[in-house]
Amino acid sequence: MASLDTFGAKSELRVADASYEIFTIDKVDGHDRLPYSLKILLENLLRTEDGANITADHIRALGGWDPTADPSVEIQFTPARVLMQDFTGVPCVVDLATMREAVKELGGDPTKVNPLAPAELVIDHSVIADLFGREDAFARNVELEYQRNRERYQFLRWGQTAFNEFKVVPPGTGIVHQVNIEYLARTIMERNGQAYPDTVVGTDSHTTMVNGLGVLGWGVGGIEAEAAMLGQPVSMLIPRVVGFKLFGEMPAGTTATDLVLTITEMLREHGVVSKFVEFYGPGVSAVPLANRATIGNMSPEYGSTVAIFPIDDETIKYLQLTGRSEAQVALVEAYAKRQGLWLEPDAEPNYSERLELDLSTIVPSLAGPKRPQDRVPLDRAKPMFRDALTNYVSAVGPADEASEESFPASDPPANHEHSDADKPHVFSAADGATGRPSKPTRVVGEDGTEFELDHGFVGIAAITSCTNTSNPQVMIGAALLARNAVDRGLSRKPWVKTTLAPGSKVVMDYYDRAGLTPYLDKLGFNLVGYGCTTCIGNSGPLPEAISAAVNEADLTAVSVLSGNRNFEGRINPDIKMNYLASPPLVVAYALAGTMDLDITTEPLGTGSDGKPVFLADIWPSAKEIDDVIASAIGATGFSAAYQDVFAGDEQWQSLPTPEGKTFEWAQESTYVRKPPYFEGMSAQPTPVVDISGARVLAKLGDSVTTDHISPASSIKADSPAGKYLAEHGVPRHEFNSYGSRRGNHEVMIRGTFANIRLRNQLVPGVEGGFTVNHLTGDQSSIYDASVAYKEAGVPLVILAGKEYGSGSSRDWAAKGTMLLGVRAVIAESYERIHRSNLIGMGVLPLQFPPKTDAESLGLTGTETFTITGVTALNDGGIPSTVKVRTDTDVEFDADVRIDTPGEADYYRHGGILQYVLRKMLAAG
Repeated sequence: MASLDTFGAKSELRVADASYEIFTIDKVDGHDRLPYSLKILLENLLRTEDGANITADHIRALGGWDPTADPSVEIQFTPARVLMQDFTGVPCVVDLATMREAVKELGGDPTKVNPLAPAELVIDHSVIADLFGREDAFARNVELEYQRNRERYQFLRWGQTAFNEFKVVPPGTGIVHQVNIEYLARTIMERNGQAYPDTVVGTDSHTTMVNGLGVLGWGVGGIEAEAAMLGQPVSMLIPRVVGFKLFGEMPAGTTATDLVLTITEMLREHGVVSKFVEFYGPGVSAVPLANRATIGNMSPEYGSTVAIFPIDDETIKYLQLTGRSEAQVALVEAYAKRQGLWLEPDAEPNYSERLELDLSTIVPSLAGPKRPQDRVPLDRAKPMFRDALTNYVSAVGPADEASEESFPASDPPANHEHSDADKPHVFSAADGATGRPSKPTRVVGEDGTEFELDHGFVGIAAITSCTNTSNPQVMIGAALLARNAVDRGLSRKPWVKTTLAPGSKVVMDYYDRAGLTPYLDKLGFNLVGYGCTTCIGNSGPLPEAISAAVNEADLTAVSVLSGNRNFEGRINPDIKMNYLASPPLVVAYALAGTMDLDITTEPLGTGSDGKPVFLADIWPSAKEIDDVIASAIGATGFSAAYQDVFAGDEQWQSLPTPEGKTFEWAQESTYVRKPPYFEGMSAQPTPVVDISGARVLAKLGDSVTTDHISPASSIKADSPAGKYLAEHGVPRHEFNSYGSRRGNHEVMIRGTFANIRLRNQLVPGVEGGFTVNHLTGDQSSIYDASVAYKEAGVPLVILAGKEYGSGSSRDWAAKGTMLLGVRAVIAESYERIHRSNLIGMGVLPLQFPPKTDAESLGLTGTETFTITGVTALNDGGIPSTVKVRTDTDVEFDADVRIDTPGEADYYRHGGILQYVLRKMLAAG
């Protein structure tokens, strides 16, 4: 639809021989004082003004934005494109296929269910690092990936042919966000003769990585992404914008990872949930584009909607480096300067709040052991690890009952000439870890090597995740550190599972060009796949002997990964403590083999000359890194890697592709099944009703993540999901992961709240997906209890603490919640995406009154709940509160966290997909 253009903003931009229609924001009063991100939103409204969803009043409201005000004005944002990864993308396509059938059943045209904007899906979440430390690891892991995911991939190939504007980047290519910044992102779009800012919503929370390229985009739930694909604008409130001023230069020896972990700590402490963060100031020009992308990538870890950098010379250089055409690069520069989107280093835009950081104060850092915002200065890693370890092991007595002899250092690996520096370091109460047992456990490795393991041994050292593998500085730094370590005679400890999973083929290209691949291979960092692997939980199993030792002795093992998420139970079921680190530090900890070592002062091992080797001895200089980057990385490498990015390899091309505009569901499939969302749906919504007689399915604490609610990792054989698969003839070794099974609602409903580290306060002292069935008083799995409640006609509620639903933009955390029969969640606070997803699935998000929680209100989770006032939504408005009463005489007014009229529409229709489908039918 053409814009009404009330403000006369339509204009022409000529770039060389090309001419583009544009909508200039300078026609709107107040445009010049807006932050960069809001200027992009302003252009979006001007271009999509239709007099209904987007009106002149909306445009004026954005132009007159008050930075000090709380968000209250709703606008409708129309993203230029939609980005998906396969874990969340498969259920998106499943839902679209199901919508086609529903439209047909209700008398409509099924082909109208079709993306109206470019939708691109990158298959990156499915490869598992089963094999490692060997030359054929990559080939074998890809082979296993195709064996496990054949049904899913055939389904995606069908989607690529059945839906317009839908493209799939096949397996073995790269990670969605790295592929996005290196190839898919346009920065400025050119479409149908118009030029406008590239904007995107993605079905993965780290879509914000593209913010580093000046692109406004963020993660949404899959259900919101589906609506956006079908032309439904994203409902949002004009946000508060936090200005983050950068100045100074980073010290030698620090990395982008150290910078982003510091920023994550600062912003999480400040509080930026649902806000835009924008970087400005004289220090911005000194931040390389790859570092900007790393900072943007971590936006979900500090809770902001976006964390964006303006366009400048650094953006242009990156676009040229990554092989974008001359015409595209020229358009980006010309458009940005015409619209006031070009960085002005000395400018001080209006911001709601301000922070600043002197880059010279950055120090080497980790984050852990279970949250990305818990920064650990590297020189404090050993004592902070010891402090944290007391939460993972049992106390055995007072400090004076222990001695150094009680905690013997392990013997060196057999057949190796190593000094004490190469023993797995253990510690005693005399070292300050009072009352903590040591568990030295002798293990015989796969190669016959003997060694002893103790609490804190590094079980996994993984160079993984788009967060850092997109950054040549840290990736080259890791490879040079590996080269220096090999040259000094060091090797990884034999108990460490080492993996290298770059975010694109470009990385291996420049490793090969620089001659660095053999050094990584020598330390066991062989290529295992192009995908998320360890960061998403696809770390693969530990070697059997090590896994057995961990479980038999209840050892607290550690992973060190260059990822963005280190939540409990996410990385590997045998690993309890997880630390985020830069790729060079991942290599260093593979050499050290333990977290109980101060790698800033203690040697990593003994060199071939018999002398101790310290981290400082092998850390590469900035000049070394820059020299390799200059000689090994260029536009030709990027162009070659993405030349036929959608074509795929022989395995992909040889997959049989189903045909037809509607999908033929295979009843025996355990991967792709028709979901029940539209069963019995009428053309008109039924009125919403109050909730009565509800019981508590789970009472949860603070920082419950979407990983806790809907894990993506391995499926336990004795879990409800495992039993379901076994009943359907799936052998244990083919269970795959919850993430890969997201196209099957029967698996996913059984996997909801099934994280092995979930702590439901209804069953104190028990970890995992368990609860009390209040109908019987017995402990059972959460899934089995939900079935009993459903049969009895009992609705359910969830009680939770602060930051409920933090982490990934995992729509199945909301879908599974709804399918379990949960009608409402009552929490102290929510992360943005999950709150929105709950509404999108027809679940009511409520919030405890300020300064109260379940404990202060005396709620134990054993009560029966009645929630009244919900029916006020039928009148077209949004009640600010509803009345919550229990059979134990607790009563309070809960805040209704339906924040916009658009969200209220979704809830009234039973969900966003039902709303879009009915709107489509009404339009004919």
